[in-house]
Amino acid sequence: MATRFQDQTKRPKPNVIIDAGQYERLAGLARDAAKSVPSVAEQLLEEIERADVLPSEQMPNDVVTIGSDVTFTDNATGRTRTVQIAYPAQADIEQHRVSVLTPIGAALIGLSVGQSIDWEMNDGSIRRLTVVAVSRESAG
Repeated sequence: MATRFQDQTKRPKPNVIIDAGQYERLAGLARDAAKSVPSVAEQLLEEIERADVLPSEQMPNDVVTIGSDVTFTDNATGRTRTVQIAYPAQADIEQHRVSVLTPIGAALIGLSVGQSIDWEMNDGSIRRLTVVAVSRESAG
């Protein structure tokens, strides 16, 4: 069954990997957010449900997880940014900590360096985000 988002894109989604230690919490967050931010919650749930789930000790270092510092390029604007992906309670835009329940956070979780994904933003536009670098030193 295709969702509204899938119908708008032509490119296949890249493979994503989710840390088994974060999987249940991410799925719970997505389900709980279905009423407050339905489009992001639906997209996040789709991503984690289609992901390869690996034990924490087997996670590649170049995969975006909660706590990862990720540098990405928005291909529409050419702008490159570095943010840390966080759970909603730890999100702080002034500290560049972006919630996984935002379009950017949900799009980047599970991607690895070099991968790109087309993602629907809050304004309905589709943006192509490309992961340039990942640091998991502070991940947890």
